[in-house]
Amino acid sequence: MARTEPNTSFESDLWDSGLLYVAGLDEAGRGALAGPVSVGAVILPNDKSLLSWTLSRVRDSKQLTPRARESLAPIIRETAVTWSVGFATADEIDSQGIVRATRLAAIRALHQFSVTPQYLLTDFRLELPQINIPQTSIIKGDARCLTIACASILAKTERDALMRELDARHPGYRLGKNKGYGTQTHRSAMKRKGLTSIHRRSFHVR
Repeated sequence: MARTEPNTSFESDLWDSGLLYVAGLDEAGRGALAGPVSVGAVILPNDKSLLSWTLSRVRDSKQLTPRARESLAPIIRETAVTWSVGFATADEIDSQGIVRATRLAAIRALHQFSVTPQYLLTDFRLELPQINIPQTSIIKGDARCLTIACASILAKTERDALMRELDARHPGYRLGKNKGYGTQTHRSAMKRKGLTSIHRRSFHVR
């Protein structure tokens, strides 16, 4: 099956209506057993020729190898008008639930922007009803919308970097490799060593 190439059709309609600051948002780490959930947020410039040249290799982060994501992340950061990544901790996920915690991470990301977005394009599961900014939630947005795809890459690479740091603080779980997801090695370590402060109790292995 051919891989979908995200484009700027969603952004173009908004740019043509006079909205310059269109933000894309996507999350990473939603289904992990340890570590935070992250939300990447990106505003791209209204310059289709620039974007087609600099970001032609961007895809949904799940379609890319780790090396490809790491090579694209600095290009996205340099091209963007503004970008950020917000996090919500394992404790916040346990106390608020994954949906609210993911929205909290998104709000934190938006608060880091250097400009105020005029419109939000979010991946399907990331509606933000508490934010008073017009928005559209797009099914498979990370595969279809370039700005969301860029956000997905930054959410993933920034979270991966944090999980490598957490691996050094919590050895034995191989967090740098599994990034907190429920691999057999990780689950076995959880049963053998117990849970750390960064494990999600609501996802406790049964």
